[in-house]
Amino acid sequence: MTDIQTNNIATPQDDEISLKELILKLKEWTNFLLGKWKLLLLAGILGGAIGVGYALLQKPVYTATLTYALEDEKSGGGLSGAMGLASSLGFDLGSGGGGGAFAGSNLMELMHSRSLIEKTLLAPVEIGGKTTNLVTYYIDVNELKEGWAKKPELASLSFPVSANRVGFTRVQDSVLGSIYSTIDKTQLTITQKDKKVSIGTIEVKSEDETFAKNFCESLVKEVTSFYVDTKSKKAKMNVAILEKQSDSIRAELNAAITGVAVANDNTFSLNPALNVKRSPSAQRQVDVQANSAILTQLVANLEMAKVSLRKETPLVQIIDAPILPLKKEKVSKLKSLILGGFLGGFLVVIGLIGNKVFKGLMG
Repeated sequence: MTDIQTNNIATPQDDEISLKELILKLKEWTNFLLGKWKLLLLAGILGGAIGVGYALLQKPVYTATLTYALEDEKSGGGLSGAMGLASSLGFDLGSGGGGGAFAGSNLMELMHSRSLIEKTLLAPVEIGGKTTNLVTYYIDVNELKEGWAKKPELASLSFPVSANRVGFTRVQDSVLGSIYSTIDKTQLTITQKDKKVSIGTIEVKSEDETFAKNFCESLVKEVTSFYVDTKSKKAKMNVAILEKQSDSIRAELNAAITGVAVANDNTFSLNPALNVKRSPSAQRQVDVQANSAILTQLVANLEMAKVSLRKETPLVQIIDAPILPLKKEKVSKLKSLILGGFLGGFLVVIGLIGNKVFKGLMG
């Protein structure tokens, strides 16, 4: 009974591989792989050749970089007091703080919006002496029409410069949406280095240098235009209303002045005892004084409204614009050679080890 129990108990030495055995095993594998050095060398050379070939086939990528500054409107200065006085008189001249939706990181999201990128792609540009739009140029330089030749709905697809976006077909919308998605996800980068500093950077990457530069500049132009039209809309309405009211009061004032002159002419050499005949002149004189006071106030409010409108623009101040030649990035042939050779040799090593282990299990 004792002998049986002793035989069933495994010693620690039976479950563990000694250091000597491990070294011998590693030596065995090393000798095995060294014996295949010709195959490994061939795999390395072939992998390196593939890597160099890949590097040669890759087109260079150009990067257009534009740096811009956001307008800071935190301080109203002496203008805020005048605007407050105007507000108390019933005139809304704008607060100048015009919407957090257009500040900081939110502005970056606007630059990623589909509508603004599509407007940028459809806006007319001058390239090579011809007027075209960037979506047509993008299709040409990326040779997209070659893949559309066998599809009837795409073979004759075009985006005329003068075309109305509202009237686009479903196919045009689909293609434009696909191009937008590609640009937004893989080619467009908008960053802000520090939230405390209102300076951002736009980077556009493309295999075509002309497209990268033109798209980068046109996108900033579209965003700026959108901001000015949206944020200053209220201030523009105020200016238009005040200008209309000023013109109306000025016309009334001119009419009242003319009325005073006419009334005075009618009372010339009049009997001093007939004072009732002088009342029209006195009434028109009151109109002149009232309209003069109103016009003075309207002109003051109009000037403050114009100052407020000027204060709203511009949103984007260009600091550095992309200048040709653009920064060019190309896959390094040396790095591709080394990486390709390493991967080729590594895959062969894995294959040899796997094959030997499989044969050992089957044998």
